[in-house]
Amino acid sequence: MEAEVRDADSRRVQVVERAFALLDVLVAHGGCATAGQLKSASGLAGPTVHRLLHTLVGIGVVHQLNDRRYALGANLVPLGESATRQLGGPAVPQMQALVAELGESVNLAAMESEMIVYIGQVPSPHTMRMFTEVGRRAHLHSTGVGKALLAGLEPSRVRELLAATGMPALTEKTLTRPQALLDQLPRIAAQGYALDDEEQEMGVRCLAVVVPNGPSPMGLSVSGPTGRMDDGFVRHAVPLMRRSAAEIGRRLGRLSPRLG
Repeated sequence: MEAEVRDADSRRVQVVERAFALLDVLVAHGGCATAGQLKSASGLAGPTVHRLLHTLVGIGVVHQLNDRRYALGANLVPLGESATRQLGGPAVPQMQALVAELGESVNLAAMESEMIVYIGQVPSPHTMRMFTEVGRRAHLHSTGVGKALLAGLEPSRVRELLAATGMPALTEKTLTRPQALLDQLPRIAAQGYALDDEEQEMGVRCLAVVVPNGPSPMGLSVSGPTGRMDDGFVRHAVPLMRRSAAEIGRRLGRLSPRLG
């Protein structure tokens, strides 16, 4: 096993990893950063950062603004759209079936670095419904999917993730202390689902379960107004969501060799 790990490590190309590290830093800075910020956050030497940026600008995945800062480039858009379709597409039939059964918007999200990113949604037929833009990133601590995924991690790793992004208060109900969230996680793990109870947006409740066996840590969620998503709704929805999540995991798992 150790020999296999060493062999896998030997096939990794350092310059590619460093290039993606710079892109991760740009994402973490909201899509735009100075060369100095990229150097500081990535830990790379200044000449290395400038060589990588020159190459990334040349292929259009990064561009330089008039004020000399660097931003994510337009050539990333088709890559992101293609990845989203490939990951979210196989889940659509199950998501549509859940919307038909539950009447609320269904989302598919994956953990990316220290955040979650929404990769699919089927909206509710109700006039008053929750809409989440595909591609939007959100914090782990304030979302149902984020909390469901954190419940499967060691407390030390949870603290690392929370420290990386902080725990901003999005509403008066958002948990803003690591220990307050850590105290919830054993119950979430035992019951098999997590709730965002107006922690992301007032008046909105979100119920989430983990998608097992996917190509990356992923979760399935249902969101809607608190008045419609009461405790009775949760009891009815959780078994249906677990079955749908298991099927989505199986479908995405079959794609994982191509995704890798």
